[in-house]
Amino acid sequence: MKGEILIYIGAFLPWAWGISHLFPTRSVVKGFGNISDDNRNIITMEWLTEGVALIFLGTLVAAITYIDPLSSVSGAVYIISSGCLIILAVVSLFTGFKINFLPFRLCPIIFTSSAVLIIHGWIMLK
Repeated sequence: MKGEILIYIGAFLPWAWGISHLFPTRSVVKGFGNISDDNRNIITMEWLTEGVALIFLGTLVAAITYIDPLSSVSGAVYIISSGCLIILAVVSLFTGFKINFLPFRLCPIIFTSSAVLIIHGWIMLK
């Protein structure tokens, strides 16, 4: 039971962070100032895409945990999702972490914490 709770917490972090990406999209894009329509559309697309991807990762991990946390498919989902979160953490560390705005600096911490919780919870289930 403790393992499942850790996995659910690990799933909640990217899900909530993804939701938090969707709301400020318009103001984030406006923060770039006077840019071309193409650049505005690209920034909007990328900002929304990261939010949706994070929501998907959290939802996938939570759903597979609810269905059957001990199956081999669940293990694969936990490993692949955690790997993806670690990759996002590294990318965020070398990009957003350099920005002097706290939410961007939290990304690598949130992604890494989530991956650790998922893997640790999965190990506890075994």
